[in-house]
Amino acid sequence: MSVPTMKAVGVTDFGDPDVLKLVDVPRPSAGPGQIRIRVHAATVNPGDTLLRVGDLADILRAGPLDPPYRPGMEAAGIVDEIGPGTQTDLRVGDRAMVIVMPIDATGGAYAEYLAVDADQATHAPAGSTHVEAATLPMNGLTARLALDVLNLDPGETLAVTGSAGAVGGYAIQLAKADGLRVIAEAAAADDNLVATLGADQIVARGQDVGQRIRQWWPEGVAAVVDAALQGADVEAAIRDGGQLAVLRGLGERRSAALGNARGIVVREVWVPRYTHAHAKLDELRSLTEQGMLTLRVARTYPAAEAAEAHRALQAGGIRGRLVLTFD
Repeated sequence: MSVPTMKAVGVTDFGDPDVLKLVDVPRPSAGPGQIRIRVHAATVNPGDTLLRVGDLADILRAGPLDPPYRPGMEAAGIVDEIGPGTQTDLRVGDRAMVIVMPIDATGGAYAEYLAVDADQATHAPAGSTHVEAATLPMNGLTARLALDVLNLDPGETLAVTGSAGAVGGYAIQLAKADGLRVIAEAAAADDNLVATLGADQIVARGQDVGQRIRQWWPEGVAAVVDAALQGADVEAAIRDGGQLAVLRGLGERRSAALGNARGIVVREVWVPRYTHAHAKLDELRSLTEQGMLTLRVARTYPAAEAAEAHRALQAGGIRGRLVLTFD
């Protein structure tokens, strides 16, 4: 009896975008406590390149997966199977969005089907397309986690770097929903976009951005979400004893120096912590339906053109997200 298969985008050898290939792999079934989603859209994110180039090779080889390994951390589609004993308000036929970790047994999101624990998925925002909904789970949860680890009081001032990007944009909108004042760093061409997202003040990006922020907030901001990985250039913006939320695991290498200098506390933003944070994911859905979060799509590509999408990501200048479609 033949094993059902599905199309997926994966890598056997690590390297440049051309290593991404459309392949046939076994189709998963929903086990106990799981749901299966027929994926229609999967977002292309900077973190996906880490898997592609081999930065995660040792973790992957020691884990539960066999090659080809699949990138992708967020997707949207239709629930088509619910496993035995699964507790969920999703039903077969519902539109859903999901966050996954490519190093976990589920594999990455670049696939026609994903079988995931029920708490990794929730309803897609009403009125959204599959492509739009796919841009929310991982990027939105990253921004949500950044604000959660900072735990600022309403009325405090937050600076956001990379504010025109997906995580930075969600950070602005979630911060405003939390009652914070937001100073955003952006290129001149993005000023209108960032203002639309709700920033109270916009400063020009580039060297010495921390000093430019201080011009607007002389006592220093309570915290920075450093979505653009500005590092030392943005530290000057933070008041003594303030906080810096860093993405992609940079904090451990820098926290000691900052702490010794001015008492700045570095907070790690490690989105796998929120892989099963169903309530947080569903809150993002609700805020989107209320018009408080904006789903931004830059461009779509058929899954077979994943290499082209990765090349476009590497070229930079993307506003919104690139999305692969599996229709």
